[in-house]
Amino acid sequence: MAESQRGPRERMVFSAAQLIRREGVGATGMRDVAAHARAPRGSLQHYFPGGKEQLVGEAVAWAGRYAGKRVARFLAGLDEPTPSGLFAAMVRQWTDECEAEGFAAGCPVAAATVDCAATGASTRAATAAAFAAWREAVAEALAGMGVPAGRAGAVATLMISALEGALLMARAERDVRPLTTVARELGPLLDAAAVPPPSGR
Repeated sequence: MAESQRGPRERMVFSAAQLIRREGVGATGMRDVAAHARAPRGSLQHYFPGGKEQLVGEAVAWAGRYAGKRVARFLAGLDEPTPSGLFAAMVRQWTDECEAEGFAAGCPVAAATVDCAATGASTRAATAAAFAAWREAVAEALAGMGVPAGRAGAVATLMISALEGALLMARAERDVRPLTTVARELGPLLDAAAVPPPSGR
């Protein structure tokens, strides 16, 4: 949804996700979110009576849904879908963002997870659910490419954890090399997880 089409509530959830991915949960204030969303400050209490924890939870949930939806877009852009091709597309999104934004932003779900010690149980549950939604979307795509259903979830976990770890390293080093390395090194392993279709008679 384009920003101009979002209502004030949706803008604040989106803005919270954008600020969390840059600053973390602890440094993201409600006033900052309202200012970023160009929303009246009083509307925060109206839309988020549960306060910051509710807003963070909804921002994390949004990010998980967004990541899941991106999987279908990545697949649509592949001439011949393969597990390695999907992973390379997932990685390329982040290499492009890192280079465009100067390594300033990461994954809001990961950022909220790192800050969980300072947040409540609902935020921890939201981050777990967001990762689960992303993993489910990747696993479903992998199953469609021949990865056995019983293994697709495990391979999806490997892809997401490798991507998140490489993104952290890339931001620390201010270099996309960790991202390009995991795409190159994991590619053959991911493709080997797919069972080729039986040959026709």
